[in-house]
Amino acid sequence: MRIGRDDVLKIARLAELAVDEADLPKLVEQLDGIVAYVAQLDAVPAEGDIAPFVPGPESVAWRADEVRPQSLALPPGAMAPAFRNGFFVVPRRTGMDEA
Repeated sequence: MRIGRDDVLKIARLAELAVDEADLPKLVEQLDGIVAYVAQLDAVPAEGDIAPFVPGPESVAWRADEVRPQSLALPPGAMAPAFRNGFFVVPRRTGMDEA
C-alpha cells in the first residue's frame, strides 16, 4: 500500500491537525516509509507456536490475573476538606449558571 498526498491530508483532518503545504511532501514520504516497513514486517514468516519472551527463569510462576479491591492508605473523607455522602464537596463556581 502506498501513502499519497490525499491520504496524509485525510489523516491530518481526522486527527484535527493543521498541515502546512511546505511540510506535506516530507509527511507523505515519512508515512509511506512507515507503512512500507510494516508491510515488510508482515511478510516475515512466523511458523509454529512461538513462546512469548518472559524475563527471568522459566520456573517463576505467574500469579492469577484477577480483579481484587485494593484498600486505600487513607479513606477519601480524610483526603478532602469537604466530603459528604460519598462525594467530594467543591465550591460552586459563579458565572457557570449563565451558560
